[in-house]
Amino acid sequence: MIRAVAFDVGETLIRDDRGWGAWADWLGVNRHTLSALVGAVVAQGRDNADALRLVRPGVDIESERAAMEQAGRGEFLDESDLYPDVRPALAALRDAGIRVVVAGNQTRRTAELLRALDLPVDALATSGEWGVAKPASAFFTHTVELAGVAPGEVLYVGDHPQNDVVPARAAGLRAAHLRRGPLGHLWADSEEARAADWRIGSLAELVDVLRPR
Repeated sequence: MIRAVAFDVGETLIRDDRGWGAWADWLGVNRHTLSALVGAVVAQGRDNADALRLVRPGVDIESERAAMEQAGRGEFLDESDLYPDVRPALAALRDAGIRVVVAGNQTRRTAELLRALDLPVDALATSGEWGVAKPASAFFTHTVELAGVAPGEVLYVGDHPQNDVVPARAAGLRAAHLRRGPLGHLWADSEEARAADWRIGSLAELVDVLRPR
């Protein structure tokens, strides 16, 4: 029985367009160029941050992120960054008696911005706050603690089969692969995505799957 659902953030709850656009502007490269490079490194199974390293070899990403913040061009989120099915789905799951948490590979600043959106969730944390990121097993240990139920009663939802589905299942959680964003679509038919307990195209589908009959 699923008693808690934990959600990834990027391309699960929020669009990544704004963030990548800000990086392109900061590094002085055409937005389409950086977008294409992100797609290329993702297709190669590499970290999407490698796209930044292709644009500027040797770049210190954390230093540049700090410089962006200082220049007033740092991370930013508002309601327009959320996918339209997010609030209704999270609210519906909570109404069904399911604990809803958010746990993704994001910075401390992103955690602050997400909390400011006042999403209908019971708890929220990011890898930047925990000091450990997916696909490390310790990330999912923290996720289970955040969920407050047994691992087998937690469903982790994300778009990245290698970062979300495979390690979540290895840690004893259930997993749902969301066909959303570049990664979600590119790897939708991969062996890793097929290993998910559920494969969905929207969060509304997830609500239908989990809603008590």
